Amino acid sequence: MERARSGQPSVTYRRGWCPSHLSVVLVFIFVLVLLQQHHEPQECRLQEDLQRQVGVYMGRRDFVDRVDSVDPVDGVIVIEREALQGRKVFVTLSCTFRYGRDDMDVMGVAFRRELYLSTRQVYPPLQDREQAVHTRMQAKLLRKLGDDAYPFFFEFPDNLPCSVAMQPAQHDVGKQCAVEFEVKAFSAESQDAKIHKRSSVKLMIRKVQYAPEAQEDAAVEISRDFSVSDKPLHVTARLDKEIFYHGETMRLHLNVVNNSTRNVKNMVISVDQVATVVLYSNDSYVKCVAIEEGETVSAGATLQKDILLLPLLANNRERRGIALDGKLKHEDTNLASSSIIKPGVLKEVLGIMVSYRVSVKLIIGGMMSSSEVSLELPFKLMHPKPDTGEDHASSS
Repeated sequence: MERARSGQPSVTYRRGWCPSHLSVVLVFIFVLVLLQQHHEPQECRLQEDLQRQVGVYMGRRDFVDRVDSVDPVDGVIVIEREALQGRKVFVTLSCTFRYGRDDMDVMGVAFRRELYLSTRQVYPPLQDREQAVHTRMQAKLLRKLGDDAYPFFFEFPDNLPCSVAMQPAQHDVGKQCAVEFEVKAFSAESQDAKIHKRSSVKLMIRKVQYAPEAQEDAAVEISRDFSVSDKPLHVTARLDKEIFYHGETMRLHLNVVNNSTRNVKNMVISVDQVATVVLYSNDSYVKCVAIEEGETVSAGATLQKDILLLPLLANNRERRGIALDGKLKHEDTNLASSSIIKPGVLKEVLGIMVSYRVSVKLIIGGMMSSSEVSLELPFKLMHPKPDTGEDHASSS
């Protein structure tokens, strides 16, 4: 487990409160969601407790990992000085791997692991307010919100995974298996003091990854000989590219040359998602997220056909165990993006690894029983890389 070297000791999360702390700071969060194309506020999200004494403004909840760089987590806190009553205000960024509910514990092993935790003291500020501004979004908010606004800023380490969550069944309760990121604001006498639930608030964010620009086609072929046939069955499958975007239709070029004396009774072409929990169990979950079938090829015949495949979460919402791109509350999501392992990073740190493949299975008829010929074609499913916005660029 890594911890940030921010010059501040790390905070241990503890819950609970007592009546003497009813007047502590209760935090509410305003989230200003920017339109991806126009970079203007789309909506204002408010999360509040009983008293409005501290507000946290953020420009977005999705932060992009571009492999060679990661968007920083930036925002602004607005305080009510009199309501703080001498207490300090802190903000934390954490990454947690969860493998079941918080109360699950088997043979002393908790199914929750904190992969990363970093803490910043926001108020009283440890440096001049202007020197703490890192982005144009922060500068704009500070001008608008006045002297009681203070910026905060985090940078992701290179070895952290992206947000992933396993889709639970309808009857499942509690937290699902997931890699989650969280921004938490709280007030306390010091960052080592007990954090009371009524004086803190949490905001889930996502770390997502966009597709690299390099694109290559992907192809695989196989030949199969049969004992009663002089000539083989030859199958070639090819995709136009190795990387596809969420919501994009895939075109599989399939070529079957059946020079054998056997008939191909059926073909099943599927898109499989493989999610491997690498941190604890190394369990793998293979789920079909798109499928086409029904083609036949007689002995001595040839088939050339393009098969269209569309892997979508919309067609798999009722299926338990499918990996998603970390769902935020009240917001939709999509199938999990393919995991990309950066050089020098251990795969175990990723928590959950996700990959995709096209599987082609041919059912071959025989005199006594049927047999199968199968091949697999790996590919990546990711988000397209958007234009870089100005609001989160450096203010210098």
